[in-house]
Amino acid sequence: MKFTELKNYLSGCGGGAFLLAGDDAYFLSRAEEMIKKAFLSLPELNFAAFDGENLKGENISRLTDALSAYPFMAEKRVVRVSDFYPSESEFERYLRPLLADFPDTAVLIVVNSRSKKGAADLKRKRGLTYVDCGKADEEEVTRWIYLTLKRAGIAAEAEACINMARYCLCDMSRVAIETEKIVEYKDGRGTLSAAEVDELVYKDTDYRVYEMTGAVAAKNYSRFYEIAEELTERGMDGIAVMNSLLSYLKNLVTVAKSHRSDAELSSLLGMKEYGVKRTREQAKRLGTERAERLCSLVYGAISGVKRGELTPDSAYKLVCSQIFFGAD
Repeated sequence: MKFTELKNYLSGCGGGAFLLAGDDAYFLSRAEEMIKKAFLSLPELNFAAFDGENLKGENISRLTDALSAYPFMAEKRVVRVSDFYPSESEFERYLRPLLADFPDTAVLIVVNSRSKKGAADLKRKRGLTYVDCGKADEEEVTRWIYLTLKRAGIAAEAEACINMARYCLCDMSRVAIETEKIVEYKDGRGTLSAAEVDELVYKDTDYRVYEMTGAVAAKNYSRFYEIAEELTERGMDGIAVMNSLLSYLKNLVTVAKSHRSDAELSSLLGMKEYGVKRTREQAKRLGTERAERLCSLVYGAISGVKRGELTPDSAYKLVCSQIFFGAD
């Protein structure tokens, strides 16, 4: 199930074993909190935590023993294990029998933020309730923002919610912080407009670079300059802005020329999958050939600074002028 379905599931669930897997730290932590809230009483007596890296071979019996222990003055004992990647043989020997006859007085929470080659595929194992805590797409994040604000008494325009998701690059940790800030600002009433989001929500630097590249595609010099100035106010000098632009353009060219999926490119480039999707859209607008020419232009200017042929300021001005006023 998706993280967003967990709350309803827990309302009719009596316990059991849960696998929280994915790379979104917010979803992982919130899912764990929700399960603990539903089942854990007297945590100082009825909660145990293990590091999965220390549970190999016979040591896995420490986990199974903890789950078999009877809770003290409570209905459930909760056991959490993080980064737990048993092999297939370890799963068959120690975990399958446990899950087949899981104690009704215990709740197991496995929290895995990554995958591991050679490990058993716990998501497919019977007896484990899998909760997908991977990065959410723009639609899911937008819906989460809208519903969270609605529960807080705030009616939000659709554009406002979409922009919040985009400005935060669909990073739920940042989205949650910005949403909380909006709730406090609006004091639980009124309507949230897109204009207010523009004013209140901090735009991720990567998003601003994305917008800057969009200004290049639209040949909007004033917009490009405005964003570049904002980035310099955040502590970036001309070289840093050019390096950021070059890095983005190189990724844009790679994405445009690749036939790999968004997920594969996300892993290859070290980008969020959402970022890959947006970069692919940007590539269509800018054009692969123009992106390659801009890569050469920016790279040449940075190299000129390193060779002592240009000052950082003159290189930055050269790039700006060539982008908008040079031969295209």
